[in-house]
Amino acid sequence: MRRLPPEAILRPGPHSGKGRATHLPPAPDPARRGLGHNGPVRRGLLLLAVVCALAPASAAGGALPLPTRLADALAVRGNSTAASGAVAIDLATGKVLFARHPDLPLAPASNEKLTVTFAALRELGADYRFSTEVLATGAQTGAVWHGNVYLKGFGDPTLRGLELSRLAAQLAHLGIKRIDGRVLADESWFDSVRTAPGWKASFYVNECPPLSALVANDAVYEGHVALDPAVAAASLFRKLLHVHGIASGAVGSGRAPDSADSLAIVNSEPLRAIVADMDRNSDNFIAEMLLKDLGAQIGGAGTTAAGIAVVRADLASAGIPLTGVKLADGSGLSLLDRVTARAVATLLLDAWNDPVLRPLFWQALPVAGVSGTLEDRMGSSPARGNVRAKTGTTDLASALSGYAGTRYVFAVLQNGWPVEDTPARKAQDRFATALASAAEQLQ
Repeated sequence: MRRLPPEAILRPGPHSGKGRATHLPPAPDPARRGLGHNGPVRRGLLLLAVVCALAPASAAGGALPLPTRLADALAVRGNSTAASGAVAIDLATGKVLFARHPDLPLAPASNEKLTVTFAALRELGADYRFSTEVLATGAQTGAVWHGNVYLKGFGDPTLRGLELSRLAAQLAHLGIKRIDGRVLADESWFDSVRTAPGWKASFYVNECPPLSALVANDAVYEGHVALDPAVAAASLFRKLLHVHGIASGAVGSGRAPDSADSLAIVNSEPLRAIVADMDRNSDNFIAEMLLKDLGAQIGGAGTTAAGIAVVRADLASAGIPLTGVKLADGSGLSLLDRVTARAVATLLLDAWNDPVLRPLFWQALPVAGVSGTLEDRMGSSPARGNVRAKTGTTDLASALSGYAGTRYVFAVLQNGWPVEDTPARKAQDRFATALASAAEQLQ
């Protein structure tokens, strides 16, 4: 497919921003039509003419043009039109079919994760894997390792006890039965900031575990969320060492020196699977960890700010309009986040036009009536199985952005205080269903 420049792709069409429904004109007043004594006859002829005129349109599946149907879909009581933005684009032509407040900065909720998906796949690649490593100082004499061992994390958001057990097994395979030093947690790949800017206090732990380069089991340790996830991971690792017949010293935290030896390593699933898990289930923790890893791998520092700089640079290089866009975290929890419907739609359009990114986005997004956060939405035709889109919900924002079949891309962002889930989702689902219906009719 020929790639179009964003300024050509997003040139508003004749219906852009209007959101006006097209109505049939009112029936003529008989008194002004001069019906006289033949009024009943003429009235009958008039009604027959109207019926004949409407018959072809009804048979075609709807008389109203698609932009009008999209405007009508958003007309759900309880939604603030002034605090909403929506865009729909024809993937076949690049033409904007509908645009309402496309450049209005709005809180994106979890649609923010699309920006992280975009940058992570571009920068790291679909086959990128996170690693977790055991490093050590000292030396092995017989079955004893004389020195400390370091469990070093590199930001794997999917690290589990199974992987830590595999690390312990690798040490046992080396013939080690005792570590006379300590087991130290090394989380130096990231900074030690546990949250992101603009989060409500209640989001910490409740919406996202503490952030660290070394986190196992989503920071859950002995039945609770550990506020020091790196030490918790090292403690679990020490227990698993004992399971594999290796005694060790106490647990602590510390940074492995550059001269430390590598004794064992495990890798995560490929990034393609991790972003799919993040987007389908709207996982806040994965998003924030991916953002920090972008900072560490590409931006020179394992911080949220460094990761955001990488994301913005990728969006800018792709020609995605950033006016009004403010990124503060990776998950969309931050009260500081702002994006526009135009930016989200253009991001999805660019991903579609990229032969590498298209299948990755297509597989990662929830499917209406089938999977992820859309499993219980749009469960009937024509949307079921044909709409793939990222959801987003906070008490400030609700959003749905993605693809309707292989013909349309769309973004709907709705803000308010509070956003009522039912009206917002109803409008989004109606909008996406109207596009899916139009796509089906074109097949």
